[in-house]
Amino acid sequence: MTVEPTPEVRRLIDLSTANFPALGTEVTDIAEVRAFFASRPAPPPSGIEVAYVADEDADGVRVRVYDPTDGADGTPVVVFAHGGGFCVCGLDSHDGFCRAMAVETQAVVISVDYRLAPEHPFPAAPDDCYTALLWAAKHYAGRRLAVAGDSAGANLATVMALTALDRGGPELVCQALYYPMLDPERRGDSHRRNAQGYFLTADHLRWYWDGYLPEAADRTDPYATPLHRSDLSGLPPTHLVTAGLDPLCDDAWAYAHALAGGGVDVRLAHLPGMFHGFLSMAGALPEALAARTDAFAALRGALHG
Repeated sequence: MTVEPTPEVRRLIDLSTANFPALGTEVTDIAEVRAFFASRPAPPPSGIEVAYVADEDADGVRVRVYDPTDGADGTPVVVFAHGGGFCVCGLDSHDGFCRAMAVETQAVVISVDYRLAPEHPFPAAPDDCYTALLWAAKHYAGRRLAVAGDSAGANLATVMALTALDRGGPELVCQALYYPMLDPERRGDSHRRNAQGYFLTADHLRWYWDGYLPEAADRTDPYATPLHRSDLSGLPPTHLVTAGLDPLCDDAWAYAHALAGGGVDVRLAHLPGMFHGFLSMAGALPEALAARTDAFAALRGALHG
């Protein structure tokens, strides 16, 4: 059963929809999509001060490092992958989110500027993210390390964890997955229940997945679609955030169930009246701010033991 949004949430959904291209229907060409986003004003500064922020080279992958302690020894580290359907967004779109994460978790946050589809389909993005993870483990040796991401970035975060598990490291203390994008077949009922009217649509998702996993791609590869992984045992403790008005909601619930079945410690925070991407609306919505504060507190607890 869908919980209808409050008037304030509905206003934000409608505003977000009005300022986003109609991907998969009216807009299908990536050059047009890039031009649309390039024409938009830059997001206003978040106003969140972080002691050290700089773009760095992580063995060939550009990253943005946020260090709230400005080099203090032993500060834990989060490698973060941004959302955007594997096709859009980047370091700047998630700058405020990463600043808040760094300050509230008191951890170094490393945001990965991975290559985007459709110009760079799977496995370019997970390859870049794992390269950045290895760089972080080497550059910040001996520190507690976690991965995090939102939407498509949450897919990449858990794929980093899977790859680390399969390749013998680095060891992770947590994976934080915010409304993850996990299933290109879109089998969960939430994909039908929330297909239209709540910002992220079924048309968007089809266009995103087709760009990331073109016809020649194996859509059952667990490094592309982690819901196809049969054994999730050995993954780190997991914090999941889901939204009841999100088409991806059931994907995350299915993944939570599979993780728990593999013996993974799972904490799931579900917001029935929220929509996809709501954690980035903390400045406009008290419920989003409270949920983000809770999410970052859980991550901080894992990082600091």
